[in-house]
Amino acid sequence: MSRFSRARKVHGQTVEGRRAVLESLRVKRDIERLIMLEDSELGPQLREIVFLANEAGIRIDAVSRRELESQSQTKKHQGVIAVVPDPRYHEPDDLLSSAALKGEHPLLVMLDGIQDPHNLGAIARTAEAAGVHGLIIPERRAVGVTPGAMRASAGALEHIKVSRVGNLNRAVENLKENGLTIVGLDAAGDSEYTEVDFTGPVLIVVGSEGKGLSRLMRENCDHVASIPMAGQISSLNVSVSAAIVLYEAFNQRSKAS
Repeated sequence: MSRFSRARKVHGQTVEGRRAVLESLRVKRDIERLIMLEDSELGPQLREIVFLANEAGIRIDAVSRRELESQSQTKKHQGVIAVVPDPRYHEPDDLLSSAALKGEHPLLVMLDGIQDPHNLGAIARTAEAAGVHGLIIPERRAVGVTPGAMRASAGALEHIKVSRVGNLNRAVENLKENGLTIVGLDAAGDSEYTEVDFTGPVLIVVGSEGKGLSRLMRENCDHVASIPMAGQISSLNVSVSAAIVLYEAFNQRSKAS
């Protein structure tokens, strides 16, 4: 491990946290360099990180805790930061192609104005585990693939394609033309989520944390599904709602295959 008293200041994107950095190395993402806490005890994850970085010829800067804190964009680095190029976004057609290559009906998730990177990361983590072929997010007034989202996804954003589009409703219209059923999630849905057929080509639309689905998006949905609630709380966190519905889709599709 190269040891420097001070690493160059980070400009651009970072991946932070042991699991997220490890996944970036495992998928052979383009990494400019690693920044690690000097004299840190190398447990199994850090040993694998160092091994994979050395194998790939990636420079490792070992720095003081104060220096590492100054380089961190999330302040939750767990002793390791990867400096990477800006994220690569895909076209919606790329997500459909991913499903076709697997011989599966497309299952996509669209995020209608999600602001919190932790929610994006949590949804990506569940989506990747549930077999979703890609996420679609808007270019404006919503969070993108940030260091915070990468860390919250625990590496899932290295494995799932993300498309960033200028107009969500136009993207929905194009996906309808490709045969996808559009299912929105909303507390005031017209049916319970278990009554929806997720076995075919489906786009699941998740609304923003505060406002839910936009009016026009709701009108563009073929179904608006809700999750029944028995307690006094009227809604769930958006990432929890997405997880519940995604695993209903996963179960239906597993039984149908």
